[in-house]
This record gives sequence, structure tokens and C-alpha cells, in this order.
Amino acid sequence: MRHFGHIPPGVRERLFHRQPAEFGADSPPRMLAAALGATLYSPATRPRLADDVVKQTGRGVVSMVLCLEDSIADADVEDAEANLVRQFADLDARGVELPLLFVRVRRPEQIPDLVRRMGPAGRLLSGFVLPKFTEERGVPFLEALTTAEAACGRRLFAMPVLESPELLYLETRADTLTGIAHTVDKYRDRVLALRLGVTDFCSAYGLRRSPDMTAYDVRIVTSVIADVVNVLGRSDGTGFTITGPVWEYFPAQERMFKPQLRRSPFLEGSAEDLRTTLIEHDMDGLLREIELDRANGLLGKTCIHPSHVAPVHALSVVSHEEYSDARDILRPERDGGGVLRSAYTNKMNEVKPHRAWAERTLQRAEAFGVAAEDVGFVDLLAAGVAG
Repeated sequence: MRHFGHIPPGVRERLFHRQPAEFGADSPPRMLAAALGATLYSPATRPRLADDVVKQTGRGVVSMVLCLEDSIADADVEDAEANLVRQFADLDARGVELPLLFVRVRRPEQIPDLVRRMGPAGRLLSGFVLPKFTEERGVPFLEALTTAEAACGRRLFAMPVLESPELLYLETRADTLTGIAHTVDKYRDRVLALRLGVTDFCSAYGLRRSPDMTAYDVRIVTSVIADVVNVLGRSDGTGFTITGPVWEYFPAQERMFKPQLRRSPFLEGSAEDLRTTLIEHDMDGLLREIELDRANGLLGKTCIHPSHVAPVHALSVVSHEEYSDARDILRPERDGGGVLRSAYTNKMNEVKPHRAWAERTLQRAEAFGVAAEDVGFVDLLAAGVAG
């Protein structure tokens, strides 16, 4: 699979200076972590879940989480597990391209049990999402993952969700973060990415942000994100990919952009029409939050609605200017450091301070591609939705 692989090759040629690379479930973890993009969550109770997965693959989704936790009622867990087993067998029989598939579990024992019950169809499973992760609660999940991996003979990843009250509360945050850091480092080969559960953070104080506000406007949430990145997102080789929080709002019509596609820049008319439509449908907050995610060291995003996928992916593409700066900074002759003027002649690039940024940018460029010099966010969004 590849990002924007669902759009026609000719359109991709016009959009990208460097196209997104192909990747698959067996790709190196570093590539997979960078390429997660908009990870779409779906309740495991959906009766046509296999159809949903195939449909979203055709719309550009490359990672999905099938949820057995908060998105379903306690009384529905047993039926949801049985449904997952049936739906994986259905998907396996179809033999079609699928996104990276993860299951969000409630209890450690669900991991080896589900892998056993899925049988050969379990080969479609990339791993598990581990809720309310702390050192105390996380170790049993990771040990269960290790057991399941040994039993099935396949690589399985973990994506812990950082959402516990112990991480939120100031008096326990430092110790909790230290414990999490120790645990995920011990199981580093199995931890693909860390996910932030901001809805649970807000819940602890009875808060809910409006569609006009980002997670970064809620100061108590911002402080947790900052501390998580500080401890777990370092660029010195000890850090992990940390994904952005969920955006809770979506339009009544799933294909929110459809009326404007005839006026997209790759079809006809003004790109500003599409930008206006985004704002009219309360998506301006989502766009600002995606930008703030990246500015604060996060990559990818938890999504609960298909309409969020295209904006996340469009804003993840590396601009031609970013790519130019990153390449200049990482040229071998610059290893000694120094300062140079950007090829765009609008900034100074300091080789040593900006090296980690440049390396991260080129990793994102491999996963999401580099936009052509005259291509912007709206162009990428319009093509992604139309595809």
C-alpha cells in the first residue's frame, strides 16, 4: 500500500515532486510508525465490518483500529469478539489489499485468545491497542502480546494509549511517565507508536472542547502532551512516534467535500471554494489541531470518522520547501555544521540544531511524499477526496 495510492497515477504525477513510498505489514517499524497517518477507529460490533474495512481502504485509509473497549457496551464484548473472528475470516477469504489492522482490547487475556480463535486469518492482524497504559497495567498486556506472538509465529505490534488519570494528575505524573518510559523501552521492538487519549483526560475534569477549540486550547491537556513528548518523544534515539488526539466532531454528511470537488484545482474552478467549505463544516478546528500536532512533535492522528482521513493525510505531505531545506541541511558536506540560506531565500538553516528536524522531515517524506512546487494542501485534499 501507499498513501494516496487510491488516486489515479496521472494525478499523483502532477501532485508530487516525490511520491509516497510503498509499504506493507512487513515493512520496518520506523517506516510503519511514520506511515500510520489517520488511524480510523471502528466499533468491533459492526455487522458488516469486513465491508467497511474494504471500503475505507479504497478511500485511502492505511491503518484501522477495531475496538473492543470504550466504543462498545460492556454487555456486547463477547458478541464483538465473535464478530471480529468472523469478519477476519471474511477478509482473509477475499484476498484484497487491506490497511494495517489493530484490535483495541480491554484485558490482556483477550490478546492470545483472539489470535488463537482467528487462526490463519490472524495473519491480517498487525497488532493490538492497549488502553489506559501505565507500567503496572501495561506489563501484563505486553507479556500477553509476547505470548501470542510466539504462539502464532508472526510479528505483532503494540500501540499503548496514554490516557490514565495517573498520567493526568500532577502529583503522580512524573512517576507514571517514568514507569511508562521504562516499560516501553524494555519492549521497544514491539511498541510501534504511543497514542494519546485526550478525551479521557478531559473527562477527568468534566471538560469537552468545542469545534472551535483544539486540544491545545485546553491548558491541562496541553501540559500533559508537553510532558509526554518531553519524556517519550525525544529525537536522540530513545523516543517513540506519538500520535495526535482524536477530533470528536464530524459533519452530518459523510462525503462533506463532495459538492465542491467539481471546483477543485485539479478539476476546475477555485481552490478557495474548497477551503471555504472546510470552514463552513466546522473543520477549521481540525485543520488547526493537525498543524499544532506536528508543531508539538506528534505524527498521525486518531480518527473516528472517515471525513477526517483526507485532511490528516493532506497536511502530512511534506512541502517542496520543507524537503528542500531538509536535503540541504543533511548534505554530507554540511556534517561539520554551519549556517546556510534556504534555497527559498526566506530563512536561515542552522545545520546542527536543525538536523533532527531534517531527519524527521525526510522520514515523513518517505511515508507521505513531497508535494510538487506549486501544489498546496487544498490540491492534495481535493485529489484525496475525489480519489
